[in-house]
Amino acid sequence: MANTINLVSKFLDILAEVYKLESKTSGLDAMTMPVEFGGANEVKVMKLTTVGLGTYSRSTGYPAGDIVAEWVTMALAAERGRAFSLDRMDSEETLGLVLGNVIRAWMREHVAPEMDAYRFAKYASTSGIQVVAAGTTLASTTVLAAIDEAALKLDEAEVPAEGRKLYVSSTVNKFLEAAVTRTLANEGSVDRRVRMLDNMEIIPVPQTRFYTKIDLNAGATSSVGGFIKNVATGKDINFMLLHPSAVLQPVKLNQVKYFPPEVNQTSDGHLWQYRLYHDAFVQAQHELGIYLHMKA
Repeated sequence: MANTINLVSKFLDILAEVYKLESKTSGLDAMTMPVEFGGANEVKVMKLTTVGLGTYSRSTGYPAGDIVAEWVTMALAAERGRAFSLDRMDSEETLGLVLGNVIRAWMREHVAPEMDAYRFAKYASTSGIQVVAAGTTLASTTVLAAIDEAALKLDEAEVPAEGRKLYVSSTVNKFLEAAVTRTLANEGSVDRRVRMLDNMEIIPVPQTRFYTKIDLNAGATSSVGGFIKNVATGKDINFMLLHPSAVLQPVKLNQVKYFPPEVNQTSDGHLWQYRLYHDAFVQAQHELGIYLHMKA
């Protein structure tokens, strides 16, 4: 049994490593405020409301002001999982090599993209965020003006300038590289990547996980699962500018279980089960900290 525990710990390390490497939104995890899990499927977030200044009176002193503190309850909705079985005789490789490689590939190709797509779609579909007036297809000649407009909207909403993150589609990222002028000498190698723009970190996102609305597949059979862009109302996102304080990314359960053939009761094989229970929310009163620009 000790070997089983060691393998599970190893798999968890692999999951964390691959998730952080492949996920585009993992950088927001540590930046969002801590949350309290209030029940089986609830997250409780403290919401503070205060009032502005009043006129000071030399006879009565300070005008009283209210501070309202309330817990906002949000229900987690994304409960996902999958089980894989590897027959004892299917491979002469060690379990660590075979299943470890499967886990890495699966996390990279399915789990990380789905978590990103789910989060972006939740943020994009939240009412009250700032949205471009009319969707449009950008070009290298128009991309900077569009991003400047987004930054201005956040400035006018008094969103902190420090720490903003600019998520851009792969296509828009190429427009940015073409739009930023460079003077080149006789360099042996040229790096045209734009990592920062006006103190905003640029994070390219594949278009295949950058939509305003997605549908999660129930995975009713062993050969289907994952997510797809909603065909009715889902739109491609050009870019999303946000401040980390505007979002929450609670993960209540991120669990892997492993059963060796000697313990597995369903088959003579290695059984691996993964369960993810998470969600993504826009903080109340922080909706203006997100700006969405999408294609027409």
